[in-house]
Amino acid sequence: MEKSASERIGIRIYNSTPQVDHPPPPPPPPPGSGGGTGRRRRAVASGVQKTLSKTSLLANFLPTGTLLTFEMVLPSIYSSGECSAVTTHMIYSLLALCGLSCFFFHFTDSFHGPDGKVYYGFVTPTGLAVFKAGLVEVPKDDKYKVGLSDFVHAMMSVLVFAAIAFSDYRVTGCVFPGHAKELDEVMQSFPLMIGIVCSGLFLVFPTTRYGIGCVSA
Repeated sequence: MEKSASERIGIRIYNSTPQVDHPPPPPPPPPGSGGGTGRRRRAVASGVQKTLSKTSLLANFLPTGTLLTFEMVLPSIYSSGECSAVTTHMIYSLLALCGLSCFFFHFTDSFHGPDGKVYYGFVTPTGLAVFKAGLVEVPKDDKYKVGLSDFVHAMMSVLVFAAIAFSDYRVTGCVFPGHAKELDEVMQSFPLMIGIVCSGLFLVFPTTRYGIGCVSA
């Protein structure tokens, strides 16, 4: 059999492999297309971050235990994610208890006894009423008598707590249902305004109290 010219010369011709067109990768799912659980978690995380960013400085004006109690109890009350009648009444009770603690803790003070222990009591017009009376001699200094600055600090502490509490969407959603948009606009500036006013009043009315929830003297 007679060979072709290319075979006689020794040249072998290769055919190139045809390119296969791969389909483009599917587009990523749009944000928020996950399940209801993912949306709820993102909403909770966003709400908590928004609350903390607005009120981190205001917390310095509050007794430490009050804000800690509020932040620990509120998630358990709102665990269902719905504002039922029971949830709303429990939130009202939590706000009232925390507000009262902010008010009354500013009327407490402490002193070091001869034994080195710290004793706490309520400030009254006549002096300090120690919780455990008779165990130690109570100082008779005038600084342990109630004054105008105590009422100013107590009222400012309640206002600061209200600014922090109502910055949380879980509270406003149950206490003021149907007014989320209006409250969101108000809370954009309300915590900042309360912080400025309270900072100025705390400078005008300084306090030397070291009561419950404050650093011991």
